[in-house]
Amino acid sequence: MTSSPWSCILWDVDGTVADASAGILPRITEVLTAMGRTAPPAEELRHWIGPPMLESFQRRALLSPEDAMAAVAAYRELASRDGYASSVALYPGIADLIREVHAAGIPQATASTKPQNQVEAILRHYDLADAFTAIVGARAEADVLDTKTDVLGRALEGLAAAGIDTSRPVLIGDRHHDIDGGADLGVPVIFNRWGFGTPGEEDGAVAVVDDPAQLRRLLLTEA
Repeated sequence: MTSSPWSCILWDVDGTVADASAGILPRITEVLTAMGRTAPPAEELRHWIGPPMLESFQRRALLSPEDAMAAVAAYRELASRDGYASSVALYPGIADLIREVHAAGIPQATASTKPQNQVEAILRHYDLADAFTAIVGARAEADVLDTKTDVLGRALEGLAAAGIDTSRPVLIGDRHHDIDGGADLGVPVIFNRWGFGTPGEEDGAVAVVDDPAQLRRLLLTEA
């Protein structure tokens, strides 16, 4: 019999479940170019993935709050045009692990600062939506800055509303934003190194994993 030391498992999406960089990077470049800005090289743009896009346009592109909101709106229009699940690949082994966790009866939720409609589209595309009790992402309004704390809090509320025990949650993520959000709400974080994090971002995590096989050993136990 398979069980878990955790009462529920929460997943970051970009950099943890899915690699959407093939679509994200050219869209950021297109938006900045249309605004008369020179887009950074792709290697630098990869660090935009994970934090809220509104934050990245302000902090990394140094846009004013008003211009950053316009940039987010333009970026989301491009994502809608392209299709939310286009150019998105799941990391090898992650879909199987999510399905195995679900089969073991362990409740799961997403806690992503990616817009919720995009998260839902990706999970439906890969036939994973049914594995989640709650699918939570950022709100759709371009002028709303949903932090990891915000979405994680809503994910926990969604699980609790479904009657799930949230006394022993764990979040899997790849950026320091995940660890910071988890710390705000007392949720331990397992940091995965296959995403977009840089060395040192794992500080504060309860564990660090290099591949889904290592993650499985922390999420599932054999009775």
